[in-house]
Amino acid sequence: MFEWSDLLAALALFLVLEGIVPFLDPARMKRALLQLIQVPDSQLRIAGLGSIAVGLALLAFVRA
Repeated sequence: MFEWSDLLAALALFLVLEGIVPFLDPARMKRALLQLIQVPDSQLRIAGLGSIAVGLALLAFVRA
């Protein structure tokens, strides 16, 4: 069953994980973002789809 507290906990964890690299090494983050501009859109879409698939599989495994 869906609960808002689970969604908010997931969002909070996402924000914590997203903030680690810019906090620890902002210069490396800037370099990575500059390199990301060079990646073709098709490769970014494939990476995004892969991330979605892994995330859904992990969520299904955890919730089972």
